Amino acid sequence: MAKRLATEYVNAKLQLTNEEMAEFIRLFEEQQIHLQVLVLDNGNQELVLEDVAGREEVRLTFERQQDYYVCVLSCRLVQPRLTNAMRKALSAFRGNAIVNRIYSHYTMIYHYKNGSVHQIVESSKTGDRVVFEFKDTLGQLERVFRSRLIEREIGLISSAVNELLDLRNQTKEADEIGKIDARLSDLTRKLFILEA
Repeated sequence: MAKRLATEYVNAKLQLTNEEMAEFIRLFEEQQIHLQVLVLDNGNQELVLEDVAGREEVRLTFERQQDYYVCVLSCRLVQPRLTNAMRKALSAFRGNAIVNRIYSHYTMIYHYKNGSVHQIVESSKTGDRVVFEFKDTLGQLERVFRSRLIEREIGLISSAVNELLDLRNQTKEADEIGKIDARLSDLTRKLFILEA
């Protein structure tokens, strides 16, 4: 198995509430990452994360924006402990990022949206190849189900229109014809809306 040389976080973005910020700090402490919290001007915070062995550190600056702490980060990590802790944080706190996992002959590029991997691309000298792509299967099934419901409703309305047209052709009274025409007008309006 190929050994990962480094992991790059490109424009990783986290947006945390006050409560989530406390959980974020606790997550790194649980991962045995040495942590320093520096409070800056305007309520901003800077977190200095260092693996226990002290071989690598990363600084995360969280800017105070209304009720949130927002961090936009680009960094390169080599040590596995800090790398894994960052991956867990990105996932747990619904972050967005492009993460490059660099190996000797290729790079795996992970696209995160709201903490979930939406696409993985293998990039090498020979080109790029999509390895994984998130497909919203449930959403697609719901759309198909809704479209079938609409088709069924169109069929029912068409049948009702045909019955009313037959009834209109058989009716001789002007009052009844007026009622049938009003009903036909309503149904054709519904048909027009459903077919659009």
